[in-house]
Amino acid sequence: MTDISISPDLWAGVMLPEGILEHWRVADGTVVSQGDVVAEVRIEDALHELVAPAGGRVIKLAKLNAIIEPGAVIGRIG
Repeated sequence: MTDISISPDLWAGVMLPEGILEHWRVADGTVVSQGDVVAEVRIEDALHELVAPAGGRVIKLAKLNAIIEPGAVIGRIG
């Protein structure tokens, strides 16, 4: 299993140490390739695409509009 996590590098500062999971681009159970866009998160007024760190089947752990923090795991690829 490989985690789909939120890189702390997406935060420009520490003023707002949380973001929002705005959109899943794939359904739960979808088979993806490494580098495919799987989700979008909004952090400090910027929308960021998250890509699959590996190929496999997506397992969603976080729901839409969930509050996320640096390093949070929102899903897994198995």
